[in-house]
Amino acid sequence: MAKVSIGLRGWRFDEDEILSDDEELKPLDEIPEEPRERLLRLVALVEEPCDVCYLDHGEEEVHRCNQAEIVYGEPNGEVLLCPEHEPEFIYWFREEGGSEHAGELEFGDRFHEWVAAGNEAPEGYASVEHVEEDPDDLPDLPDQQDIQERVEQDFEGERIDILELAGETDDEDELSEDDLTDSDVDLSTDYPSSR
Repeated sequence: MAKVSIGLRGWRFDEDEILSDDEELKPLDEIPEEPRERLLRLVALVEEPCDVCYLDHGEEEVHRCNQAEIVYGEPNGEVLLCPEHEPEFIYWFREEGGSEHAGELEFGDRFHEWVAAGNEAPEGYASVEHVEEDPDDLPDLPDQQDIQERVEQDFEGERIDILELAGETDDEDELSEDDLTDSDVDLSTDYPSSR
């Protein structure tokens, strides 16, 4: 059973779990839960900056950051790295106790704290050698819109009446014009909205 990385190096997937016989991504409902969770998370990560670059430059100079090419850790607790900063992570993981946090959601936070404290790998510390057999043969990750469409594809939603669930009827909760007039709500005011 071959292992492949898609989008970013680091997270490896069993080919037969995520790829169909024609080498395309399987429908999401046919992918087991753990690899599906990683694939969905990868969609949000593939264009993000390297964490170390971001800690160096910040949001105001994010354009100076290298794009991440490597991911380590678990979904939502991951570390994103460019090849230039991968040795920092490998050193932290092997020599500075980073491996103690493996599998934890705080994994990425612990590495970020180590970097933010001014720590780094010694000059010349070796990185991991990544083997890429034929990355052009792998399918591209779907974008977020494609993922959403795949999730909704076979979903037949059901309208839920929250008032009914609470044991109340619509008639009890309707406001009359008198109720509005007697309230403190100023209907002539433009209230902020989330849109």
